[in-house]
Amino acid sequence: MSVPAAKKLWQGLAISFAIAFAYATVLVKLFHDWWNDENYSHGLLIPFIIGYIIWSQRDKLARVPVRPTLVLGAAAILFALFALWAGVAGAELYTQRLSLILLLAGITVYFWGLSLLRLVLVPLGLLFLAMPIPTIVFNKIAFPLQLFASRCAVWSMSVLGIPVLRQGNIIELKPLNSFETRKLEVVEACSGIRSLMTLLTLAVVFAYFSHSPSDDDPPNSGKRFGWLRSYWFWRAVILVASAVPIAIVTNAFRVSGTGVLAHYYGTAVADGFFHSFSGWVVYIVAFIMLFGLGMILDRFRPTQAGEQSGDQSGKQLKGKSPEPETTVSITPVVSAEGSEL
Repeated sequence: MSVPAAKKLWQGLAISFAIAFAYATVLVKLFHDWWNDENYSHGLLIPFIIGYIIWSQRDKLARVPVRPTLVLGAAAILFALFALWAGVAGAELYTQRLSLILLLAGITVYFWGLSLLRLVLVPLGLLFLAMPIPTIVFNKIAFPLQLFASRCAVWSMSVLGIPVLRQGNIIELKPLNSFETRKLEVVEACSGIRSLMTLLTLAVVFAYFSHSPSDDDPPNSGKRFGWLRSYWFWRAVILVASAVPIAIVTNAFRVSGTGVLAHYYGTAVADGFFHSFSGWVVYIVAFIMLFGLGMILDRFRPTQAGEQSGDQSGKQLKGKSPEPETTVSITPVVSAEGSEL
């Protein structure tokens, strides 16, 4: 191993040890939430996905020119450490976790520059999506989703002629062959926020791995904000944005189906095998819808100018018939005196 390589290795190990030491408590609590909170259980796979992305792009990352931005990188690192201190002092765990992402971005800019940061935005974004959001924000999102799912269930049952009454997120109905009314509560787990967080992460992963490597450098990439004209950028934006309505709609269908089955087979169906099985079905259906949207977008993908000119030249060559070669032969003429003319 050469001296510069050994120096970089020890430098990387030293930085990794310093980050692990400073964020030991944050990382332990983060892993604890991933393991115990079902809303963020997908976070257990995020480190492996990030590692695979970096490993698969190692050649491309190695070709990036190293242009360290010391001032900007140092400012990001100092602000991240200040956010860590403020989060610890104020007992705000979410601030501490966000400071870890900012610290990693700052280290990347300080040692390698903004060009490399652009290539690792997706891994940093996946890490951000795996961070459990504060409880107050979580409840602000979950409760409206609970009300929306309960309204959809009541509307579906009313269309089918099933008598039903809703009070907030509680649905009151009367099962068949029963003399008493039963209540179904659309709890936080049935709000759809769990599938929403997971599907958002899955949409980012799907948009990244379905990206065409041949279009990594679009024709307008050399211009400022040229990536805004890239087809693959807007394709990723549409896929990630569509994950929100897809997750909400599929969860509404799940709650509606539970309510209909509870009318015919009793409210016990809401807590039995169907409840767990329908959760997996929701994920599968949502991913199929996401995959189908990606296929639809690819069918309307605009053709690049280079591909158009190549196709047109190919068509012109095919349309023209090869012209016969003309062979000119020169025969010497011999005069009477014997000289050649």
